[in-house]
Parts: sequence; structure tokens; C-alpha cells
Amino acid sequence: MTHLPAYKASGRCTTERGAALVIGLILLLVLTLLAVAGMNTASTELVMAGNEQYRQNAFQAAETGIENAIAALPTVPQTVAPTVVPNTPTTGNAGAQYTTSTQYEGDDLNVPGYSAGRYVGLNYEVTSTGTTTVRNANSVHRQGAYVVQSAGAGGSFR
Repeated sequence: MTHLPAYKASGRCTTERGAALVIGLILLLVLTLLAVAGMNTASTELVMAGNEQYRQNAFQAAETGIENAIAALPTVPQTVAPTVVPNTPTTGNAGAQYTTSTQYEGDDLNVPGYSAGRYVGLNYEVTSTGTTTVRNANSVHRQGAYVVQSAGAGGSFR
């Protein structure tokens, strides 16, 4: 005797009941996995954007340090010991600071474009390190500076 599938009043076989539920749950699981992966990607990109912002803040702090050190060149002694300005906070850039080191490199008695022996060129190297207190972003910049002054002034600026 062969068994035929039982039919209900709807005309459907009773062995097909629940297939739509299983397929629906599988599709829901796939959508959930896609949503979780999308959230992880979004949060990672948010952290990356924040890191870039802090790196830019450190870059700007280092540039501020270079500008301030060049403005202060008249106060730098002409010795082999570098002049260091430690941990100076920047204005308008919360959490960013810079440290500068200005080193006198020597002088040039033959300054191009000036009368020989009447002017001297003083060479400096400024190193500025900008840092942020958040995520420890930093940026190091080096800048050379060349100051022309009249010779025979005892190494001081006029």
C-alpha cells in the first residue's frame, strides 16, 4: 500500500508546512550579518577620520612651532647648544602642543648679493614636534633659516 501525501482543505501538502518560515529566518539571518558588518565598517571609518583629524592638529601645531621659533631667532645664542622651547600649547587647537629646538649651524661670510665682508649670513636649523594629547598623534618638521646681518656687530641682531 502506498502512502500519498495528506491534503488539507487549502489544497497544500502537509509536508510543506514551515518551509516559508525556515527560508524567512535564513534571509533574516543574512540581513542581520550584513547590518553588523556595515556597522563595524562605519565605526572603523569613524575612528580613521578621527585619527586623521588629530594628525592634522599635530601638523598644524608643528607649523606653529616653526613660525614662533623663526620669529624668536634674535634671542637664540650663537653657540653649539640648541635652544629648546618645551611643550607649548597652541591657541585655537585644544589638546595640541609643540616643542621646538633651534640650533645655530654657523655663519657665511660670503653672502651672495651683498658686499663682501660687510654682511654675514647666520644659519639656523629649527626642529618642531607637534603633538596631540588625544591618540598621541605627532608630526616633526625641520626648517632651515638664514639671517643676514651686518658684519662686525658682535653676532647680535640690529
